[in-house]
Amino acid sequence: MNILVVGCGKVGSKLASQLSREGHDVSIVDREEKSFELLEDDFQGFKTSGIPIDQDVLKRAGIESCDALAAVSSDDNVNIMVSQLAHEIFQVPTVLARIYDPKREDVFSHFGLHTVCPTNLTVAAVRSAITEKEKPQVINIDCHTISFSTEELPKSLIGKNANEIMLDSHQSLYAIQHQDLSLTLYQGQKIILAAGDKVIISHIVD
Repeated sequence: MNILVVGCGKVGSKLASQLSREGHDVSIVDREEKSFELLEDDFQGFKTSGIPIDQDVLKRAGIESCDALAAVSSDDNVNIMVSQLAHEIFQVPTVLARIYDPKREDVFSHFGLHTVCPTNLTVAAVRSAITEKEKPQVINIDCHTISFSTEELPKSLIGKNANEIMLDSHQSLYAIQHQDLSLTLYQGQKIILAAGDKVIISHIVD
């Protein structure tokens, strides 16, 4: 793949170096040329210094032929503007942006852009490590990140219907995992919970 990375900080430099090592054609942009010193020695990609929101700079970096763009600078506003340019002007097939402020999620969703929010991901990971025994699974669907976690069934729910499980407003019951490891997807039907069952909960991270 031809991949353009915007921002050569700790995240951008590591991402670009890893993608390059995997054999992708990688180009990276940063306003400060000295930032490229963070790239690993085996980086084989193309480096462009300049203002990331400048269309000429993006063209020099190869945005017109890239398959995907990752805007991972430390500035949310830059990531928003670069993502818009990539999506609307240059028609880049896959655009992903890092945002620090969870409140800006609606801005990206409005433009149909996928985001990764370190704040939300960190909170979800720490919460899971504290409250859940099972490691959560995360998938990306369009511009959203969805986490799935498996939790033990409280004894108070044994023998009751699955619709009696109390969840937060941002959570949904996805499935019931039975003691024999079989799985029943929950679609609102009546499921009587049994000892040894586990519940799989889904919730939108960002």
